[in-house]
Amino acid sequence: MGLLMGIDIGTSGTKVMLLDAEKGVLGVEKKAYDVAIPRPNYAEQDPELWWSAVLHCIGKLRQTFGALFSRIVGIGLSGQMHGLVLTDRRGRPLRPAILWMDQRAGEECRELNRLIPEKLLQSCILNRIFSGFALTSLLWVKKWEPEIFAGTGYVMQPKDYIRYKLTGLFGSEVTDASATLLFDVVKRNWAWQVMDLCGFPYEIFPECHESGEIQGNVSRDCAAVTGLPVSARVIYGMGDQQAQSIGNGVFGEGAFICNIGTGGQFSAFSREPVYDRELRTHTFCHGTEKAYSVFGAILNAGMSLKWLRDNVLEEKDFMTLSRMAEEIPAGSGGLVFLPYLTGERTPHMDGAAKGMFYGLNLAHTRKHMVRAVMEGVTFALRDCMELLVDMGIRGDDVISSGGGASSPVWLQMQADILNREIRVCHVAEQACLGACMLAGVSTGQFAGLPEAGKRFATYGDRRYLPDRGTVEVYEGIYRTYRTLYQRTRGVEG
Repeated sequence: MGLLMGIDIGTSGTKVMLLDAEKGVLGVEKKAYDVAIPRPNYAEQDPELWWSAVLHCIGKLRQTFGALFSRIVGIGLSGQMHGLVLTDRRGRPLRPAILWMDQRAGEECRELNRLIPEKLLQSCILNRIFSGFALTSLLWVKKWEPEIFAGTGYVMQPKDYIRYKLTGLFGSEVTDASATLLFDVVKRNWAWQVMDLCGFPYEIFPECHESGEIQGNVSRDCAAVTGLPVSARVIYGMGDQQAQSIGNGVFGEGAFICNIGTGGQFSAFSREPVYDRELRTHTFCHGTEKAYSVFGAILNAGMSLKWLRDNVLEEKDFMTLSRMAEEIPAGSGGLVFLPYLTGERTPHMDGAAKGMFYGLNLAHTRKHMVRAVMEGVTFALRDCMELLVDMGIRGDDVISSGGGASSPVWLQMQADILNREIRVCHVAEQACLGACMLAGVSTGQFAGLPEAGKRFATYGDRRYLPDRGTVEVYEGIYRTYRTLYQRTRGVEG
């Protein structure tokens, strides 16, 4: 059997996996980078930063496995969602990408809410208008950077740009496109009516495909700089949440995924495009055809802990922070953290929401702050879970994913706050794995995702069960947590 490569373009770094379709993961390389904050409420990255990271990771893998590169038959991609990448007709970026956490487009959100009928949101888009999505960012560029807008040849999402660098071909796919607010989620095609309302030319939106379709082969230019074979087939790929779903073995109904990355998501697979009538959750296309991903999203999960680490604490290692949290009892001595550092999506859909510590006193230490941040993030994910359950979505247990799944104390915290059994996949980089698995199906290495899942998306004995006493402690704190947003809403800092 052949080899497969999975590339995940994250917010805090890029990861590249090399997978033997028969033997399993051969290696994973990572390259970290930062988010640029040129002004308050802005969040940007240079697309060339991602490509440089991809080259670094592939180069590292080539040093170890270069003799095997000729056996690579398929390449899959995963990436951070919602971001706006604008290029000219030759694929050259015109400005830094505006990321999903960016909150500059508040005025544009208000304008779009007046412009787009609620009926269209409910029947077609299935998602609330919110800053940081490609639609709101593109309208901001049209208004404030008209020369950039006029020169735009293509609108892309982050991993689409990397796929272009691999193949030399432009294109989009349904999972990322459905997360732009420019897409008919039900019909799985661009929402041309929205583009008409906004005055966007059709030709800047590349043709949209299903995630598992093959776009083409590695280009000769790419092969020259990476060592990848020109015979390798490149699929369109997926957003990171859908890739993690596949990498966790969730391509059917009955399980939840709790992802703690830079942001956080609590998601479920659905055969139907179900959505919250108040549009407090997200409904996007799944990476498998005729299926959907439904989830609540929080803007600051691991980012909250990174903020604490970089600006308050002296410790720089996340596992050290995990051990610090382990020394503090559940409830953090009454210290409660709201993780709304760049506003919040689910359940509030409020770009102006503010983060805070509540209940701080002289007895609290840095260790209390670490645990309170981890608890606050998990309470926010509990908000997401409660909404999905209210929508009638059921899951027997919860699969934990992302960086939060590497911390034993955070895993137990998820079990106790969510009051659910928590499982963890054996393979840590689930988005990369999901990208490999779908590429493997598309290139004939696997008969289907169920076969790939049985082979690689396994869990073993890594299970965390709720502790009844701790669950009761957290229930009381969660009630306090839920009141804090309403009690402080509208208070200007």
